[in-house]
Amino acid sequence: MATRTVTVGSASGLHARPAALFVAAAAAQPVRVTIRTGEKRPVPANSMLSVLSLGARRGTEVVIEAEGEGADAALDALAELLARDLDAEESADA
Repeated sequence: MATRTVTVGSASGLHARPAALFVAAAAAQPVRVTIRTGEKRPVPANSMLSVLSLGARRGTEVVIEAEGEGADAALDALAELLARDLDAEESADA
């Protein structure tokens, strides 16, 4: 199983717009992706409610995991997304 540990970069953490962008990106991957914080049980990364339930704030380390063909590429793309400050990017777009 492929795994990445990433520090959440968005100012609001995995909440609202950053969570929605992450969930949409996870749902678009060719493999099933899970996400967890600490030693908590992994939750489906393509579920908005599950991702919000993690309560991940800026600076929280999360672990994303996937298995199967394309897992490494999927996790690389999702890790890059999680590490960015998506809130700042939204402000720059406005």
